[in-house]
Amino acid sequence: MTPIICQSALEAVSLIENNETLWTHSMGATPKVLLDALAQHALKKQGLTLLQLHTERAESLSAAHLKPHIRHRCYFGGAPTRELLQQGDADYVPIFLSEVPKLFRSGEQKIDTAIIQVSPPDKHGICSLGISVEATLAACQVAGKIIAHINPMMPRTHGDGFIHYNKLAAVFEQSMPLPQHLIDSSDETSQAIGQHVATLVRDGDCLQMGIGAIPDAVLSCLTQHKNLGVHTELFSDGVLNLVELGVINNSLKKVHPGKTVTGFALGSQRLYDFVDDNPSVIFMDIEQVNDTAIIRKNPNVMSINSALQVDISGQVCADSLGTKIYSGVGGQMDFIRGAGLSEGGRSVIALPSTAANGTVSRIATVLSPGAGVVTTRAHVHYIVTEYGCAYLRAKSLRERARALIDIAHPKFREQLCQEAFEMWQLRV
Repeated sequence: MTPIICQSALEAVSLIENNETLWTHSMGATPKVLLDALAQHALKKQGLTLLQLHTERAESLSAAHLKPHIRHRCYFGGAPTRELLQQGDADYVPIFLSEVPKLFRSGEQKIDTAIIQVSPPDKHGICSLGISVEATLAACQVAGKIIAHINPMMPRTHGDGFIHYNKLAAVFEQSMPLPQHLIDSSDETSQAIGQHVATLVRDGDCLQMGIGAIPDAVLSCLTQHKNLGVHTELFSDGVLNLVELGVINNSLKKVHPGKTVTGFALGSQRLYDFVDDNPSVIFMDIEQVNDTAIIRKNPNVMSINSALQVDISGQVCADSLGTKIYSGVGGQMDFIRGAGLSEGGRSVIALPSTAANGTVSRIATVLSPGAGVVTTRAHVHYIVTEYGCAYLRAKSLRERARALIDIAHPKFREQLCQEAFEMWQLRV
């Protein structure tokens, strides 16, 4: 069955009826042109639910006048949905990223329509999900219908992210640049954190890291390392220089040796050109990428993640500012546990010592009321700030408090020591 070829994005999304549950392709593959059209179409519909991870440039669906028509249901918050989540006008679902495809495939979460962005079909009629496979592959497998933006600028990537043109219900073709996520990791704090984390990375490690100034700063400090591998939920431009230098060659991995494994990528056009038709980079179903049982099979897994706040017992909050949802659980625990079970594996939580222009310590005596514990104190290995590394594995509460206070910003250390005694009865 061939899809309906539409002359406009609005025509494509007009297949969506009342009370449907929708899934949108996420990250850099967010189908902006279709979602902007949905913002118009939704005004004539009722009871729509939009399932999503982090989306890029999808602000049109967050407009106040759409609240009676469409409800966002977020497995991860981002700029377009953060205010809605914090105001109670959208729903946040705390869940490990590896579990989202299972929700779909089990039927626990139904999907009526998947809205995606793909490369043009090849000579075999096969399109690519491009730079973002994540949970979208699973959504396409179970959706009642699939509406696609065919974008000639979408890279054709290797791995799991293939879908036949004839599986699509409606298509709209338009060439459109993908969102670029340019990162400046040159600031003094990021560089200091990067240098500290880099001292923990050993030759032959298999890396997992996120997107942002700190991961890129870490990677910039690894140019003298050898035989590094990558098995990660996502990656950005920081990886490219190390691949070109031969530092990342994936030669010592046990799972997919010789291949960089990821679920999605977000960065510059240089990054998108790099992954286009590149068999050394495979974009896989996030249920596989983030499966702890698979992660642990690689030796010397080094996971590098971030946080919003850490308390002096080692509890890590990464999804909220108190009760205000900021992002999501994501894959942090998938990889921290996978690294912990990997032979020679280690995990790092890296964060600046302060927030709010230096007025708040991110290392706190206790987490803010309502803050979500994404990573438990029993799972943490290293916490790193610009002031150093604190190794917490197998340490007592008193030893943890001392180590964490030592890497807090100096102006907060005395207060933290005092509160550690008052709240925890810890003499540090």
